[in-house]
Amino acid sequence: MKKLTLFATLFLCAWTVQAAIQGREIHYQVDGKNFTGYIAYDDAISGKRPGILVVHEWWGHNAYARKRADMLADLGYTALALDMYGSGKQADHPDDAKAFMQAVLSNLPEAEKRFNTAEEILKQQPTVDSQQIAAIGYCFGGGIVLHMARIGADLKGVVSFHGSLGTAEPAAPGVIKAKIRVFTGAADPFSPPEVVAAFEKEMQAAGADFRVISYPGVKHSFTNPQADDYAKRFNMPLAYDPAADQDSWQRMQQFFKTLFNKP
Repeated sequence: MKKLTLFATLFLCAWTVQAAIQGREIHYQVDGKNFTGYIAYDDAISGKRPGILVVHEWWGHNAYARKRADMLADLGYTALALDMYGSGKQADHPDDAKAFMQAVLSNLPEAEKRFNTAEEILKQQPTVDSQQIAAIGYCFGGGIVLHMARIGADLKGVVSFHGSLGTAEPAAPGVIKAKIRVFTGAADPFSPPEVVAAFEKEMQAAGADFRVISYPGVKHSFTNPQADDYAKRFNMPLAYDPAADQDSWQRMQQFFKTLFNKP
């Protein structure tokens, strides 16, 4: 009996190691500039699976973006937390974050190239079904994934969490291919009700498959537990909201299950 128990314990330990989420940095270039991303997948799953791009907040490619990639891997996807700024460009002060963000937004063709390069890297992964790609983004990253949807990127779907909703170039009718889900805080001063209403009007005119979920009383950056620290340090209108975080993540999961016909 002791030998049997020992064997079972060793087998369980071996299975646990084998079934771990695998995460690794990847280094790549866009127009001669260095970028650092992060790939995550569950090696207990055999065969190809949908791939999800994760676009970071305005702070840059950091541990939070990688955490979300790990969480997606745990759900059975291969996730790539991409880098929109360049290797080493992580901000800890809003002035630096704003500068990094504005540098990207001032050259949208270059931003699109950075996104598309990361998408191609994700498609080339042996664990990825290249025909089943979606993207999620937070804050600045939410605006990026919505921009890619607006210009007709060949994505199955995009999800924006407390992302930028406004645009100077509204989507043309019939261009959007991706299904869109937006999670926003009703008390987010960066996406006030009039901006949300304008986004909904734009999506309706474009004929998009979209849905906006607005959480009453919820502020910007509601999915990030570090939001409260940032709010205190820099007097910013941010606040983590566990209920909105959990609800939006659950809704995203259901959206992806439907999108990819997963059981």
